[in-house]
Amino acid sequence: MKSNKILTYVLWGVGLVLLPLLLQNLGNAWVRIADMALLYVLLAVGLNIVVGYAGLLDLGYVAFFAVGAYMYGLLASPHLTDTFPTIAALFPGGLHAPLWLIVPLAAAVAGLFGLLLGAPTLKLRGDYLAIVTLGFGEIIRVFLNNLDQPYNITNGPKGIDQIDAISFFGIELSKKLSIGGFEVASVTLYFYLFLSLVLIAILISHRIQHSRIGRAWMAIREDEIAAKAMGLNTRNLKLLAFGMGATFGGVSGAMFAGFQGFVSPESFSLMESVMIVAMVVLGGLGHLPGVILGAVLLSALPEVLRYVAGPLQALTDGRLDAAILRQLLIALAMISIMLLRPRGLWPSPEHGKSLLKKEGA
Repeated sequence: MKSNKILTYVLWGVGLVLLPLLLQNLGNAWVRIADMALLYVLLAVGLNIVVGYAGLLDLGYVAFFAVGAYMYGLLASPHLTDTFPTIAALFPGGLHAPLWLIVPLAAAVAGLFGLLLGAPTLKLRGDYLAIVTLGFGEIIRVFLNNLDQPYNITNGPKGIDQIDAISFFGIELSKKLSIGGFEVASVTLYFYLFLSLVLIAILISHRIQHSRIGRAWMAIREDEIAAKAMGLNTRNLKLLAFGMGATFGGVSGAMFAGFQGFVSPESFSLMESVMIVAMVVLGGLGHLPGVILGAVLLSALPEVLRYVAGPLQALTDGRLDAAILRQLLIALAMISIMLLRPRGLWPSPEHGKSLLKKEGA
């Protein structure tokens, strides 16, 4: 049984390593879709800590994504040195912070913002918590949109460009790499970096789930009053869930900024938050494999449907816009999933049923 499990993991590992190399033969656009899917998996795994484990409905999660992206953008672009003479004097060669400094900083700052969000919402539940977190996400976006005066920190709606590409152990991921005559595209190099971060995030999340903290979060999710009566410090546990979930969003945002080379407030709209929540809910709340599946499907589906919406538009003689058709197809897919699989595509096994299976075995 154990050998079969190891063989399964090995096959999955080989498949993931070969996937971008096969996709790059079809075109770099397909590898880019896979790259973005991995970033959304990282976001979904982080949000699953808040929504899936602790049961706290967070509709402003995209704010932490934005914080991480702007942290990378400010520390790895000429924006601050061009805007503030004092910073330019301190860093005459330009502010080009290394990856090993930016990623922990982005995670820490996003985690701090998570605590700031969690502190005022400790006594809120359900719909009220959703409304407050939604407002928090919009406030961050509005701030990013308007912090170009009196001091130009975020460059407002124009965003920050000329962001340094990610460099890892001396390898610039923005340039293709030649290994023994075989060329590895830039987007493929990004795929391997993002995959490494996703695997680390999954390992951390899995370990937390089966720890005392994870079990405490699930107790709060099932019945907060009962958890408090049993002696759990629900206040600190909720803050920890918000802070830890936010760190994943900060890391994903930093990777997004390095990958795109440009960030602007319009990339962090309310719709993005809704999509990340949908990934967790449609995949299966609190179940890591389901969350990963939901993130991959909902992030890749809009791009794949571009190839379906075109022919459908031709059938209607161009009367319907391809973008509207794509959104319609996504909505129909989501409704179908909720009707056929109300607990998600890959829900966590029910405790009672899993115990019966063990006893029967």
